[in-house]
Amino acid sequence: MLEIIKLGGWMMAPIIACSVVAMAIIGERLWALRTSRIMPAELIPQVWDLHRNQKLDAVALRNLKTGSPLGTIVAAALSSQKEGREAMKENVEQAGRQVVHELERYLNTLGTIASISPYLGLLGSVLGMMKVFATFSSAGSDIANPAQLAGGISEILIATAAGLAVAIPTLIFYRYFQGRVAELTVHMEEEAVELIGALNRPS
Repeated sequence: MLEIIKLGGWMMAPIIACSVVAMAIIGERLWALRTSRIMPAELIPQVWDLHRNQKLDAVALRNLKTGSPLGTIVAAALSSQKEGREAMKENVEQAGRQVVHELERYLNTLGTIASISPYLGLLGSVLGMMKVFATFSSAGSDIANPAQLAGGISEILIATAAGLAVAIPTLIFYRYFQGRVAELTVHMEEEAVELIGALNRPS
């Protein structure tokens, strides 16, 4: 593996760095975007228990807000319950935007890596081609050095393959995380709207 990396030329260094960063982000987002963390199953029943026992005080709302993204949205709705349904919806929308921004953390970086990795491979290929052409124009040499020629061709192929090998899975995960965030956002909004409707329903 080390020999292949060496054959790929110095452009392999930024390509490898991109792969390391991409893997770190993918691992972190897979952990962070779990349903059990974003939308704990016990949260809504807990809110109803607090509501029935009239324990939805400032401390309870603060605990909800810091406990999970869904808790943040629910706490925003409950904090303005006395102001009416419209105020609750407005607070939910504002909190939702903040939560989505948090859920999309590092995704711009992941998208950037997916975009630039093929270009890094292409640049490595261009440098390899320059090396190949240099063997033909060496001073005092009518025939290209086979070793230099093979080295240049290897650099072209390896750099291109490495760039694509980083870009393809990174792009797949980037699209997956975008869809995941959108799906979680819809579910959280549905939970919040249902809660608002139930709290404002005439008893």
